[in-house]
Amino acid sequence: MTLQEKIGQFFFPAVFINDTEENIQEMEQMIKAQHIGGLTFFHSRASAATNYESKKKIVINDASYLRLKELIARYQKSASIPLLISIDAEWGLAMRVEKTPQYPYAITLGALPENKAALVYTVGKHIASDLLSAGIHYNLAPLADINNNPNNPVIGYRSFGESKEKIAHFALEYARGMNDAGVLSCLKHFPGHGNTSIDSHLDLPVLNETLDELLENELYPFIEGIKNNIDSIMIGHLAVPALNDGKNTSATLSKNVIEGLLRKRLGYEGLVISDALNMHSVSKLYPVKGQLEWEAFNAGNDVLCFAENVAEGIEAILKNATPERIDASFNRLMACKEKVGLLKNHQAIGKLNFDAAVQLNTELAKYSLTIIKDNDNSKAVQEASINNKLACISLYKPANCSFSNTLSSHLNLTNYSLNDENIQETENIFEALSQYETIIIALFLPKAKPANNFDIHPEILALVSKILLEEKSILYSFGNPYALQHIPNLNAASGIVQVYQDFEEFQKNAADQLLNNSLTYGTLPVAVSFL
Repeated sequence: MTLQEKIGQFFFPAVFINDTEENIQEMEQMIKAQHIGGLTFFHSRASAATNYESKKKIVINDASYLRLKELIARYQKSASIPLLISIDAEWGLAMRVEKTPQYPYAITLGALPENKAALVYTVGKHIASDLLSAGIHYNLAPLADINNNPNNPVIGYRSFGESKEKIAHFALEYARGMNDAGVLSCLKHFPGHGNTSIDSHLDLPVLNETLDELLENELYPFIEGIKNNIDSIMIGHLAVPALNDGKNTSATLSKNVIEGLLRKRLGYEGLVISDALNMHSVSKLYPVKGQLEWEAFNAGNDVLCFAENVAEGIEAILKNATPERIDASFNRLMACKEKVGLLKNHQAIGKLNFDAAVQLNTELAKYSLTIIKDNDNSKAVQEASINNKLACISLYKPANCSFSNTLSSHLNLTNYSLNDENIQETENIFEALSQYETIIIALFLPKAKPANNFDIHPEILALVSKILLEEKSILYSFGNPYALQHIPNLNAASGIVQVYQDFEEFQKNAADQLLNNSLTYGTLPVAVSFL
């Protein structure tokens, strides 16, 4: 291959499952003309993270999985060297593709006891199997970020928590599961995106830690990953002035961070991939097309993810890079393609296994359920049921959701529901609830991210607060545990149970645990201030 063709291998432009035929043909031509090495799949242009602020409508397409398989096969036919197809599927293909198995967020897995790390391995293996069924050999996961900032707008629920040892352990188990199934893994976002309060899709976060502080905390999971020959590491769009002579230079564009810290000091020899180069924290820095791609490559990245200026970037690298530097990145990328057998066979393997996902999610629900406060919750519920004084209010789910239905099949229970659409009934519902002895509050968070109080309507938040203060109540929170600290008067609750996910398996398990007063095993993976 010529140097120019080798450079083309470093580019992983974004492709979209629900794109137009015109877009698809343009990508086919680019693959042929520029000898692109891989692609990164997203659902649609409207769902790309940098478009959130534009509020573009996301069109649901139940045929996305079949279309994904078709597009991968089609794009592979355009490539002279098999493409390394990547996707960000942290909790499974369902993160990007409708009607595919979904697994819990990392924060849910972080609630598992250490002795159940094998379940995290199995999650990685199941996700990899689903990816292979579509023809994907590279998952841009898991996170190695330590989420020690409850206001982090972009990491939060995507992190295993705030214990550096547990994060390292679980991230490596997840990666090992994927590897054993034949899929490459990626630790992200080096040198650590957890202690930030800015979304790097939109602006540049700054880490003010010293190198010693980073080595002690943020870098710990990455160091463990390096010891265990992790396939790849993604560099985050975040500035660490202590590593850049006091400058707010994004780590993605910093030789000091990649070549100096990651390569030389920490001894990492594997593949380095940039975070998406379309993200606003870096995409607006260089008005000349190709300059950003060159700066990212020059800083030490081997793979340029979501590069938007492919032809210009190739020319810039060809003009400025040495053959030795080009060959070094090329060899690392080819080693990854070879590891997963891509150079011999790039056909999709297997099929989606929904039954296996249900079985695994049932186990994960059982061992992650976390009782934060328990004043004989089960006994209180049984007594109120006998007295015909037990009610359940489901917030953001129907009154007949799996949680309340499971309880209703064994208890004398009256069910209510409230969401933004019937918010005018709030006062009437409170009056009705005040007649009961014990109230079960099932809060299903509308969003996993903390913005706008997780999108909980202010009147619903006020209702929950009032119930907690004036009535004997047990709160079940289905979602991000950081939401607990946004609930006023939570200390007044008789019981608090963190369920993490709203999956059917998690709802039924939570109800069964209350009915049977069975043992629970989960612990909060992050600290919440109400305690």
